[in-house]
Amino acid sequence: MDFVLETADNYVLDALWARVLPLSANATEPATYWDMASNTTTLSAWPRSYMPRQLISLTAVTLLGSYVLYFTFAWLSYTFIFNHDMMRHPRFLKNQVRQEIMCSVQAMPGMMALTLPWFEAEVLGYSKLYNGVDTYGYFYLFASIPLFLFFTDYCIYWIHRWLHVPVIYKALHKPHHKWIIPTPFASHAFHAADGYCQSLPYHLFIFIFPMHRFLYLGMFVLVNIWAIFIHDSDMITGHPLENLINGPAHHTLHHIYFTVNYGQYFTWADKVGNSYRQPEKHLDPLLEVQMKGKEE
Repeated sequence: MDFVLETADNYVLDALWARVLPLSANATEPATYWDMASNTTTLSAWPRSYMPRQLISLTAVTLLGSYVLYFTFAWLSYTFIFNHDMMRHPRFLKNQVRQEIMCSVQAMPGMMALTLPWFEAEVLGYSKLYNGVDTYGYFYLFASIPLFLFFTDYCIYWIHRWLHVPVIYKALHKPHHKWIIPTPFASHAFHAADGYCQSLPYHLFIFIFPMHRFLYLGMFVLVNIWAIFIHDSDMITGHPLENLINGPAHHTLHHIYFTVNYGQYFTWADKVGNSYRQPEKHLDPLLEVQMKGKEE
């Protein structure tokens, strides 16, 4: 988030902060070199290094980015991938899409507030993010991708199972399972604490393992897009990667049966944890829709 914040400062926030709190509002506040790097001719009384400004800026930038990413890719998936016949399923709720969107919109500020300390720690330089490829070389640059995926997948698997412990499930995770037949808009329709818990491995990773900051930013965006993609209720089966990749069909079964396929990207953790269920054609919820249509 340090790169994102710096970019936002350069193009928007320096000018905005200078207008809202110009330097004249606190003439005793010294300007640092970081502040002088601003493209604006007027400085703010709150320099870039001032933590309250960082926290407010991070909140605004991250919330805006979250909403843009969510609505853009959920809409694309809903429009071009999601089978709208699924909306005639007996367990598809009245006004469900609107409910999913409202739940997501309301949860994101809470998830942002819980995540803010991790982002601030990145900005303050406590993470192991690095800039130059030559710092660890190309081998580690590419090796950090599967390391990131396997680490976060395994951690999320166990967090997800923990969220299904009855007492915790009722308090935190049950709102997400309200959507038995989810649409892509359900991808972020969580209780705020639930969404935060499942995002923890993404933030924890860069405080344990080095990762190139641009690669991390790209992976962070991609895993959010993946979360949207696996909520399209698609039950296409029989493809070559079905036994390796935890795709939409696997996650559809998780929403229907609750205690299977907890993984995020891969199936191996579910197989090791004895919670794997193979997607099969006869389990496709679309069959119930077709049967309902014949009865009508």
